[in-house]
Amino acid sequence: MTTSVLPGGALPLADGLTLSRMGYGAMQLAGPGVFGPPKDRDQALAVLREAVELGITHIDTSDFYGPAVVNELIKEALHPYAADLHIVTKVGARRGDDGSWIPSLDPEDLKAQVRENLQHLGLETLDVVNLRLGSVEGTSDESIADQFGALAELRRQGLIRHLGLSGVSDAQLTEAQTIAPVVTVQNLYNLANRADDALVERCAAENIAYASFFPLGGFSPLQSETLTKVAARLGASAQQVALSWLLQRSATTVLIPGTSSVAHLRENVAAADLVLPADAVAELDTIGE
Repeated sequence: MTTSVLPGGALPLADGLTLSRMGYGAMQLAGPGVFGPPKDRDQALAVLREAVELGITHIDTSDFYGPAVVNELIKEALHPYAADLHIVTKVGARRGDDGSWIPSLDPEDLKAQVRENLQHLGLETLDVVNLRLGSVEGTSDESIADQFGALAELRRQGLIRHLGLSGVSDAQLTEAQTIAPVVTVQNLYNLANRADDALVERCAAENIAYASFFPLGGFSPLQSETLTKVAARLGASAQQVALSWLLQRSATTVLIPGTSSVAHLRENVAAADLVLPADAVAELDTIGE
């Protein structure tokens, strides 16, 4: 049974779509390099079940995690899904036999990827599908009309309820909105990487969920003497402070930190209750300058 209070509060985005602002990113449940089966399958299933027990209603995934491995774990752990649980997936890439990441943005293949997500998650309709465009290295302003249009077609057919974007520029968000409503943007943003400041503000103004991927730095974890000092003063971990800063950054920021550990999951969720005083925020703001 889920708790009555959503971690980080509730973020209503559209009819039938309210997310806990503290979500869970399932990427790390796959094997090394987000490829192959998990080291400990029982532990992976336990993490997913604990996330729901803690009140998380927002799970981020993709069929290219594994590939298919993570979606099948989610299905095994949580199906049939609670009515308030929203699974956010993404399309736009495939995996090579060697685990390589291969961009795959052909409109017909995007439709095939949606159907694969449906199959592996055991769903008839996907709550949210993000179109994955850019990479960790950055975004572009290249037109996405054909790609986003293909997903909008599946939305009209009832296979997708809501659409989002990942690795997107401001111009691409504007273009997408002329095709179909956008409820989520998922880009690189954290204490030390703030190139997306203006887009964070725009999403808040337009009630679009802004999900920071790599909220704790990703493959290169956040390292900051200032962060360490603030965390020590507040009696919290550096990771909790970094997550709390993001939650306080804007009203529509949502978090999807990933972990394959139940203890680490609980620590992350506890960050939703950490309130940063103004002086701490001012110190932390200097990290990204």
